[in-house]
Amino acid sequence: MHELKTEFRRLNLHTVCESARCPNMHECFGRGAATFMILGNLCTRGCGFCSVPKGSPHKRAFTLDPAEPANVARMAASLRLRYVVITSVNRDDLDDGGSHHFAETVRAVRRALPEARIEVLTPDFCGDLDSIARVLEARPDVFNHNMETVGRLYARVRPQADYRQSLEVLRFARRHSPEILTKSGLMAGLSETPPEVEELLRDLRAADVDVATIGQYLQPTRRNLPVAAYIAPSQFDGYRDYGLSIGFKMVFSGPLVRSSYMADLVNDEASRAGR
Repeated sequence: MHELKTEFRRLNLHTVCESARCPNMHECFGRGAATFMILGNLCTRGCGFCSVPKGSPHKRAFTLDPAEPANVARMAASLRLRYVVITSVNRDDLDDGGSHHFAETVRAVRRALPEARIEVLTPDFCGDLDSIARVLEARPDVFNHNMETVGRLYARVRPQADYRQSLEVLRFARRHSPEILTKSGLMAGLSETPPEVEELLRDLRAADVDVATIGQYLQPTRRNLPVAAYIAPSQFDGYRDYGLSIGFKMVFSGPLVRSSYMADLVNDEASRAGR
C-alpha cells in the first residue's frame, strides 16, 4: 500500500479511496486496485457526507494539471489494470465542468490499455448535457453517476445538487449511448426510510439504469453528517431483492459496499445478465 501511494504522489495523482476515506482502501490497494480521482483534489461543493477537501476556485491548487490524463494512463498501465475506474471532484468553476479533461483521460487510458474496461463516475456537470455527452463520446464501458441519497434529504446531504437533475443525467446517458452500461449508487443510514429507498430504486429503473450499489454511510470526519442509523444486513438484502425484482441487472448491496468497490466483478455480473 505504501509503495502504491508513493507512486501516486510521484505522478501528482489522487485517489477517491484516500480522499473520501473509504473503509475498503487497504483491501483494494492490496490487490492493486484504486479509483483515480482527476481534476485535482479540491472540490467546489460542500456535500455533507464527503471528506474530499473543499476549497475556493481562486486557489492556485485548482489549476488543472495538463499531464494528468497521461499520468493516469501511465499509472494504470504500470499496474496492468484490466478494469479502470475514473472519477473526479466537482469543478463548477470551469465552463465545461472539466468534461474535456475527463474525456481526454478516458482516451489516454484507452490508448495505454486497449483491452481494459473503463468505468467513469462523473459529477452532474451542473446538468450540462453537452458535458455528459463529451465524456460518453470518449467511449467508457460503464457510465456511473451517484444519486447518493433519497430526494427528501438532498437539501442536507447534497445541497448544491438536484435529485431530478441527477436522474436526467442518467436518463440522458442511456439515450445518448444505449450500448454503455449505466450505474448509480446510494448510501443508507442518513435517516431515509425503506419506502424512500424503494422509490429511488424505481426512479432509477424509470431512467433505465442497469446497476445499483447500496452501502452504509459512515461518518468520515467529525465535520461531516452524523450517522442516523446502522442498517441491518437483512435490510440490505431486502433492498437487493427489491431492486432485482424491478429489473436491475445487478444490485450490489451491503454495509461496506461502495460505488467503485469490486467494480470489475459487478460489471461482469451485470454483463452476464444481458441487455
